[in-house]
Amino acid sequence: MARDRGEQNREWYATYKDDVKKEGKGFFPYAMLHDTIMGFVVVLVIIGLAIIWYWDADGVEPGVLGPLYTEPADPGTTDFVPRPDWYFYFLFYLLRIFEWPETVVIATVGIPTVLLILLLGLPFYDRSRERRPSRRPVAMIAAVLTVISMGVLTYKGATATEALGSELIVLVPEWAEEKGFADNDNAVEGARLFAVSGCLNCHIYLGSGVGALGAPDLSDVGDRYDQETLVRYLTNPAEFGNTVMGSYAYLGQENLNKLATFLDASTSDDG
Repeated sequence: MARDRGEQNREWYATYKDDVKKEGKGFFPYAMLHDTIMGFVVVLVIIGLAIIWYWDADGVEPGVLGPLYTEPADPGTTDFVPRPDWYFYFLFYLLRIFEWPETVVIATVGIPTVLLILLLGLPFYDRSRERRPSRRPVAMIAAVLTVISMGVLTYKGATATEALGSELIVLVPEWAEEKGFADNDNAVEGARLFAVSGCLNCHIYLGSGVGALGAPDLSDVGDRYDQETLVRYLTNPAEFGNTVMGSYAYLGQENLNKLATFLDASTSDDG
């Protein structure tokens, strides 16, 4: 069987070479000319879009292709939720499916790597000359499933929402009542700061939050640290061996004290 396939491949190759000699065209200048023309078309399209964008937009007022420029980024913002570019939305959503840290490597390394290896190996294990879709059911089903899964994951990633501070701040009175710090103004202010500083993009507090990147539940964090230690932790998490969490020193000492007061009041002895 292997010998028959080898002889058949040699016959196909001989036929191919004969066709090239009789009807084929050389790489130069034909293929080079086609590539050069297409390259010029792409460059002209890009230049045209850039001209339209430049002359149609009016500062921050968007034109057909968007605004000329946007407002400067605020480095002190507390409610910005970073998101990847659209072509990484599928991976972005995969990270929501797999739990940290036990299975997250499957989403970040396992699945993309396996698919890439299968794609690179395609010319080696699919050696058939047949190209009609109706006679390649396995390949067509795999292609359709890949397109559908990528499309669904990309859509889900694009429409996924994170809880913003403006939505979480309404929970502060409930937190204060449950944890018994409603009469402590500094703790209440710290809870508001906690809600708008993006802490719940990783942590969980009384059932709210994401619980990503292995971040612990902070509902009873006051049982584990005192207020002074919490200020130090927020200022420099690396001091405590936490290299994932960033420093919150930019909030200033007064806000750090309020935030630590809130966290210190968050104990298992509710109320």
